[in-house]
Amino acid sequence: MVNSVNNNSLSNAVSSATSNASLDKNAFLRLMIEQLKSQDPLNPTDSTQFTSQLAQFSSLEQLSNINESLQSSITANLQLTQSINNTLAPSLINKSIKLDQNTIKYSGQSNVNFGYELPSSAGSVTINIYDKYGNVVKTINDAENSSGDHKLSWDFTDNNGSTVSYGSYTFEVTATDLNGEDITTNAFIYGQIEAVRYTDNGTKLIVDGFEYDLSDVSEIVNQSDGGK
Repeated sequence: MVNSVNNNSLSNAVSSATSNASLDKNAFLRLMIEQLKSQDPLNPTDSTQFTSQLAQFSSLEQLSNINESLQSSITANLQLTQSINNTLAPSLINKSIKLDQNTIKYSGQSNVNFGYELPSSAGSVTINIYDKYGNVVKTINDAENSSGDHKLSWDFTDNNGSTVSYGSYTFEVTATDLNGEDITTNAFIYGQIEAVRYTDNGTKLIVDGFEYDLSDVSEIVNQSDGGK
């Protein structure tokens, strides 16, 4: 009769524990206790197996604590980073910055400043500006080919001199060395921060009326050096 009750208790413990997607430490401990209560006194559980189960429980406990500690640390770091960003971002208003972007957004402004960086001197540099359909609207040939940063301005006119439509445009810088081999370039745009906006997706900077992530900022540009 006792064995029947114990077996029912063990069965209930197993059923309760396995109703969850995975065993937590409390379910694991409950199963172990029910196992001890249900063992045959004339044939007790192998001490080796019991020791192994205790070791598993200890490992489970340690891993659970480590996971909770890591999650708390990650959350705290994210909150701290966001707090610092929110505190510092307003100090950037009216600052000229360089953004790691090759997307140009046009909504009626007179021009946009953009640029590129060459790791070494090039034999030739060509810049193509594309509309959202991938069509070339503007080509700039024989651009500056010395190593370093180079800044340009586009007045939003196409190759025929007509003003382009409102929307997003991308530019591509193609550079080759004296042997005709491709050179890797870094593209960016320049702008002035007009405002800061706090959103559920993080702090946003308003540049020329458009939102950019704070992480897009690669440099705060000194006005006196012409953006170079």
